[in-house]
Amino acid sequence: MSRILLADDSPQALRLAEQILGGQGHEVVSVTDGASALRRLEDARPDLLVLDLYLPTRNAFEIARFLRAQERYRALPIIFAPAPADEFDEQDAKNAGADAILRKPFEASALLDAAQKLLASRPTIVEAVASGATFDRATVRAAVTLALDMAMPAMIEELTDRVILALSHRAS
Repeated sequence: MSRILLADDSPQALRLAEQILGGQGHEVVSVTDGASALRRLEDARPDLLVLDLYLPTRNAFEIARFLRAQERYRALPIIFAPAPADEFDEQDAKNAGADAILRKPFEASALLDAAQKLLASRPTIVEAVASGATFDRATVRAAVTLALDMAMPAMIEELTDRVILALSHRAS
């Protein structure tokens, strides 16, 4: 599945989103402030960000503007997740780089629908190459790793079945 970077300073919101997204097979990397979210981008290589609006150190607006200014992260989908009492202008959020806005507490289906929609809309590598995009080694390695991560469970099952079959033929 996909890797999602989740940034929220509320332990309850983190646990809920981790359960919802993790329960659907997504790998969730959680942080509690904006500076940590930016630091984890390199090693986590997320396919999607879910950001609490007003994080400590760097808020969602600052993070989104920073990412949209970077070629490497320009297409990374971002969901802003404001608390019920957070006041903000939705157009300002969109202008900053939010692809979706999902008020907390969110329904599990709403979070999953928003995540799936944004993940599905990301350009494929073939589309990116066709559009003239260039790739560095780290980006290609991340794509290969993600593909292997997704294929690994099926490969393990197939190999397990083949080994059992081979061992059963050998024993008889």
